[in-house]
Amino acid sequence: MDRQAIERLLENSADAGPQQIVRTAYERIPNLTFACSFGAEDMALLDMIMEVEPGASVFYLDTDVLFAESYELRDRAVRRYGIPNLLQVRPELSLEAQAASYGERLWERNPDECCSLRKIRPLTQTLSKFDGWVTGVRRDQAPTRAGTQVFEWDAKFELVKVNPLAFWTSEQVWDYIRERDVPYNPLHDQGYPSIGCLHCTRPVKPGEDPRSGRWANTAKTECGLHK
Repeated sequence: MDRQAIERLLENSADAGPQQIVRTAYERIPNLTFACSFGAEDMALLDMIMEVEPGASVFYLDTDVLFAESYELRDRAVRRYGIPNLLQVRPELSLEAQAASYGERLWERNPDECCSLRKIRPLTQTLSKFDGWVTGVRRDQAPTRAGTQVFEWDAKFELVKVNPLAFWTSEQVWDYIRERDVPYNPLHDQGYPSIGCLHCTRPVKPGEDPRSGRWANTAKTECGLHK
């Protein structure tokens, strides 16, 4: 799909809601996959996608240091939706091999390198097999995401990127989850609006930025998947 085709999709989706954007994406973009983090946004999207395209390709990045609650939610999602094509994407290095090559607790000393090894490289290899990917990115999640479009060209990974929830608020996501009784991570009820790896995620205090619990006390704000 070339840039002009993406622009046409964008123009034709100006007034479309997330469900219609999902439907259009699966109708128009060949070889599409969904990167599911099992966060609130992605659980809402998973619900939409499984209704439109029950056999859709879905993958998740398993860094080997996800919360136990995240793995449990994965299993609940499989029971709820089936997800026949769920792919577990893991890093090339085990945690032990990473420690041997880069030192212990790399996530504390060099979180960018850790994310590169355990997220970016596996993601790059996975996306190279597809023409487009669907994500749960929203504009109001962070300043770095403020320009997100529902259809855009992902220059970093060289494929079409679909962000059906780009213009939704957190409240709209949670309204959808409650209305549809979508399963979600119980950590969201314990002060974790954004959930990543065990060692790099903490609860967010009232009044703090929703993503301040990721890589706390560092200058890092993104793992590199989306910027």
